[in-house]
Amino acid sequence: MKYIIIILGIGWLLGQLVRYFLRTKLAKFVQQVNEAAKEQQRQQYQRTNPSGEIRVDHIPEKHKRKSQDLDKGGDYVDYEEVKD
Repeated sequence: MKYIIIILGIGWLLGQLVRYFLRTKLAKFVQQVNEAAKEQQRQQYQRTNPSGEIRVDHIPEKHKRKSQDLDKGGDYVDYEEVKD
């Protein structure tokens, strides 16, 4: 009985230590990943938008046609409201 209690105590203690070390290592890893992502985003922003202006490189053909089609207009149809 004494050996079982000692084994359970050592197992519990090892479990707590492993959990503590895993949390600290995981927290450091997450912090490193976040810093790398922020650095990459900052570099990408500086590369694509150095002066703060918006620049459009390409407009697809279907969007060009839609804007031209909107200006055509249509026929006016006069209607009378019928009450029941």
